[in-house]
Formats: sequence, C-alpha cells, structure tokens
Amino acid sequence: MGGFAMFQRLGLLAATAALLVAGSAHADGLKPIEGESFTLGAVTGIVYYTEGAAGYRVVATMTDATDGTVVRFVATLAPEQSVTLSTPRGAGEPAIEVRLVRHGDKLSVDGDGPTARGAAVTELAAGP
Repeated sequence: MGGFAMFQRLGLLAATAALLVAGSAHADGLKPIEGESFTLGAVTGIVYYTEGAAGYRVVATMTDATDGTVVRFVATLAPEQSVTLSTPRGAGEPAIEVRLVRHGDKLSVDGDGPTARGAAVTELAAGP
C-alpha cells in the first residue's frame, strides 16, 4: 500500500476513533463539518456536510473492514431531500441502512447501525 493511501486510511481510522470517543446524542441534527460515524455491517463510515449555494454537500467516507477498501459518496441535498446508504444482508433479509435526511436547515443521520457524533472532521473535508 502506498504512503498516501496509508495516510488516508490512518486519517479515517483516527477520525472514526475520535468520533466514537466524543460521541453523544443530539436532537438538533448534525452541524456543518461536524462528523457522525455509522456502521453498515462490515462497513464503517463517517458523514459530514458543508453548506453551499446549491444545497448541503453531504460526504460519506466508508471503509470495508474485510479488505480495507475505502469509498467516498458525495451528494447535494436541498431542503426535504434524503439519501440512503445500505449494505445487503443474506437472502431474504432486509439491508442494513443509514438514511441522511435534510429537514430545512438540519441534517439528521438515521439508521439500523450504531452512530456516534463528535468533533469537526476537517481532515476529511479536504478530500475530493
């Protein structure tokens, strides 16, 4: 694994650990650049957003625990829009889901897997 890829992975793991340690429940939704971690089976991730002219730029960076693959998902949400991230389970079982929902000026993270909220994730905001 190249140095830059290792640096990205270590940054993601450090941010995840920081969020889990600092995690607490907030009824008022996520704030800009404030990260929230989530789990989708073997996939763990962090989601945050920034405000832009076209809407909230929502970024979810996920890592597969089985092989270390890192995936970044980016979407722009207008008020009252949502997007769902999911991983499959076995045949006949429902997927594990995390739903990112924008209600007015708030973004919430709802889903099946555990989540934790914490400090700003500025090191992830620099990504593409």
